[in-house]
Amino acid sequence: MVEQITKGIKISVKTKYNGTSYRNNRLYYVFAYFITIENNSPNTVQLTSRFWKIFDSLNKIEIVEGEGVVGQTPILKPNDQYSYSSGCFLESNLGAMKGYYYMENFDTLEKIKVIIPTFQLSTPILSN
Repeated sequence: MVEQITKGIKISVKTKYNGTSYRNNRLYYVFAYFITIENNSPNTVQLTSRFWKIFDSLNKIEIVEGEGVVGQTPILKPNDQYSYSSGCFLESNLGAMKGYYYMENFDTLEKIKVIIPTFQLSTPILSN
């Protein structure tokens, strides 16, 4: 698990390899990631948008951005936490993701850029 804290907002990430899948006659490696957001700040915040940079070891980079996460824009009061899972498809068996969330502080109306730490996506190593 990797973790990062920005202005009292803690992001924790776990990953899981989910096998391969064919889409449009191409083989893809399927990964799931599980994110927990903990509000350890004294303020209520709302996640408004996300930005992801997905790296594939075949030197491909995909950018994903948009409102909220998994169709939601959660509000977290102090000491609340919110968890969700999502996934991605890579053309190789090794990659990484990193990014950030924009959150709005309800008390100050400040926009906070909360860093999502870089995490690895890799298939299990085969042993003989």
